[in-house]
This record gives sequence, C-alpha cells and structure tokens, in this order.
Amino acid sequence: MFERVLIATDFSDGLHRLANFVSSLALAGIKQIVFLHVVPLWEKGIIPQVDSEKVEQAQTRFKEVVGTNPTDIEVKIEVQSGKPVETILKVAKTYQSQLIVLGSQSRSVLTEKLVGSTMAELSRQSKIPFLVLRPQLIAAYTSEELTLRCQHLFRSLLLPYNGTQAANRLVQQVKDLAQHQSGRFIQQCKLCWVLENTGRRDIPKKILPQQANETLSQIKADLEGVNLQVETEVREGHSVTEILEAAAMADISAIAVSSATIGKLQEWLVSSFAAEVLRHSWYPVLFFP
Repeated sequence: MFERVLIATDFSDGLHRLANFVSSLALAGIKQIVFLHVVPLWEKGIIPQVDSEKVEQAQTRFKEVVGTNPTDIEVKIEVQSGKPVETILKVAKTYQSQLIVLGSQSRSVLTEKLVGSTMAELSRQSKIPFLVLRPQLIAAYTSEELTLRCQHLFRSLLLPYNGTQAANRLVQQVKDLAQHQSGRFIQQCKLCWVLENTGRRDIPKKILPQQANETLSQIKADLEGVNLQVETEVREGHSVTEILEAAAMADISAIAVSSATIGKLQEWLVSSFAAEVLRHSWYPVLFFP
C-alpha cells in the first residue's frame, strides 16, 4: 500500500490538522509521513528572498502538534520557500513518497484556467498518485470521526468504469495495490459503469446493460483473485452525476479515478471525467496520473 506519504498543506486547507492523527494514519499502513508547507518567496525587494519569519512560524506550528503524538510512525516536517509545485515534487523525490495528499477547493474549469491549479500542474509533471481532500470535509469532522477516517483512508474504493484504456489502467492500479499490500488496507471496491451517449471519441459507443454487466463480472472475478470484496453496478445517465450518487449510496472511503489529460491543453477543450469528479466530489478522490 502507500507506506511513504507526503501531506502538502497551505494551512488554509485544514490538512495540517492531520498532524494530530498520525497514530491513526499508521493503522492505514502508512509508515512515513512528511508534512510540507511551502512559504512564498518574499518579493518586496529587487531579489526574491526567503521569508524566514514565516518559515519559523510554520515550523513551530507543526512541531507543537506532531510532538504530542507518541507513535512508531516516522514523521518529518519540511517548511521551504519557493513555488508550490516545484517544491512538492522536489520533497516527494527526496523522501521517495508514494502518495501526495492535497487539499482542493471546488472550482469551475474557467476559474481553474484563470488562477491555475496546483493539482493540475502536478498531474502533468508527476506520476505519483494523489489523495485529494476537500477542506470543508476535514473541517467538519470531529476528532472521533477524523480518527476513523484516517484509519480507513483506502478501505473501500469506488471505481468508475467505462471500458476505456484509462478505466482499465485504473483497475490494474488498484489490483496491484491490493496484491502487494502488507495488510488489509484495501478491503473492498465497487465497480460502477454509467452508460451514456456523450459523442466523445475516447468513450466507446453505448452498449447494452447486459454487456456491461458481463464485462464487470469478469473484472470482479479478477479483483477477487487478490482478496478483494467486489460489488458491481450498471447505471444510465450523466456519468459524473451518477457516480456521485453511487458514492452517496455506497459505504466508500474514496472515489478512484485516472486521467492522462488533466493539466494539458485538451483538458481546456473537453473536460475529462476525472477532472469533473475532482471538481465536484465532496468525497476523497484517489487520483492516478
């Protein structure tokens, strides 16, 4: 599973709160956590400089929380000045992180295009999976609820499937994680195929529900071979709407998606399914670039 995790927080996303729950995160199979905060360079002068005061404040803020957690998990604190994407990639490489945890506000395609998106830029440059969490979700959890959430980050995954190469790659990614996990961190998953006519060339033509069920049954048998409990469901309608509805009715920990276009030019022309899920889902999203 994901044993080395980088949690990147700007303190407005609430992810720094996870520093209070490192013992619970250890129960999700995590053995090393790096908490990263990137401080923008001080640019009031001619030459940008490190804002030493803000760096020290961030370090103190982390240490006060992390220091209260007696645990066997390895916890590192990194506070650096620079550009967020460059710094995240550099720190992830240094610690050989297998997963990056990010906070993401809900936003439209236009807003994302105008102001940019750290996640979109990271997905273009990195092959490391992300776990994207809504700040409002983290803020709303009580300590008891967040303890359970941290323990079961990946226990039950919803896998949207539509027969495309990206969908097959997603299934393979989850299968590999389940096959090589040291414990029972991923226990079950739900395969959901939403049949719709979109006119998009990257999605196969509409097939009959019976055909979709037969395909999902084959994938189910394959995933059960790596000791996963698997459910399948075929729906009809708008893909994003139906997947979010399926998530609401199922007992899941996160929605898993994959895309090769987020952060690229074609993403601004035709928004991908994965990008829409990331923009609109209040559930945690496990994203595979």
